[in-house]
Amino acid sequence: MGDKQYHLKIDGSNAKAVDEYLEYHRIVGEDDGGTPFSPEEYEEYKQKILPMRMKNRLYTCLVSPTGMDCKLVGPETPCFCKHRYKQHKTDFENIPEERPIKLPCRAAKCKCASYHYVPLNGSQPIRCKCKHTADEHNEAEPFVCKKAGCTKCTGFISPFTCGCGTAISKHTMIVETADEREARGHPLGEATPYAAMGGLTGFSSLAEGNMRLDPSGRGAPNRGFLEQSVTADDNPFLRANVHAIKAHQMEKNKQGLTGPDDEVFDDITERVSSMRRPGEDDMEYYERRYQEKQKNRPAGVKREDLDTKRLQSGNRAAIEDKPKSSRTQQRK
Repeated sequence: MGDKQYHLKIDGSNAKAVDEYLEYHRIVGEDDGGTPFSPEEYEEYKQKILPMRMKNRLYTCLVSPTGMDCKLVGPETPCFCKHRYKQHKTDFENIPEERPIKLPCRAAKCKCASYHYVPLNGSQPIRCKCKHTADEHNEAEPFVCKKAGCTKCTGFISPFTCGCGTAISKHTMIVETADEREARGHPLGEATPYAAMGGLTGFSSLAEGNMRLDPSGRGAPNRGFLEQSVTADDNPFLRANVHAIKAHQMEKNKQGLTGPDDEVFDDITERVSSMRRPGEDDMEYYERRYQEKQKNRPAGVKREDLDTKRLQSGNRAAIEDKPKSSRTQQRK
């Protein structure tokens, strides 16, 4: 089937049906058991589940020892048991009082008692100290190895280091309510009716914690980080503009300007734009400059009018005729 290609052409009504099915799948998830609900059953399901889901949403994430959410779990995030997060119990009419909150797997014959995230090393699975992958371990805690001949494994403990710089074995899986997450100072996002949203609160939630600039990750860089001196380890763009940056800072200090939005040079945008960018060849440079000039052209003014204005007399001082030298006259 992989070598076949299908080209589907649908009109507006069919496209609307596809959107409705995707909306249905995001709301219902795995609750229909693989058999779509009838319109009456679907409406009854929404009236019963959606208020409970939006009120008792649970946020699931993998947290580093410093409290940073290194991984925010979403509907398709796999568990240690190899099933997705959406295949676990995530809707509760009454939130359990015991902690940690258990999210058991609902797949048939799965012994997973609660969702547990296991990261990947790129596209490869990480390994336990016993040299075996998570797939070769039992899905029930303490995740003992099932490989024949492996008798020393007491549970899945991996030396893999997370992007935050800490070993993954020192991280903690947290399932928390909205109040508990807000008390930690992390964002809640907008209320959503979709199933098994876990810790997803926006597009930034898809990035790893050390790359995320919202409160659930490393956070926005402070002013000291942004205003530090440019070194040889910085981006080539910063190194190429180091003289313009220093001139800008010196001019601000001379004029007593301290605000980050205070404009010093009226033509600072033109100065930066006129510089070559790293890896930009001649054709790319001239094409970019041409497009910028086209974009900045005054509305209602044609290019022909600008060219005519440039060619009008009086724009440049006329060159006076110099008296011919005697040598030139003798040649004639």
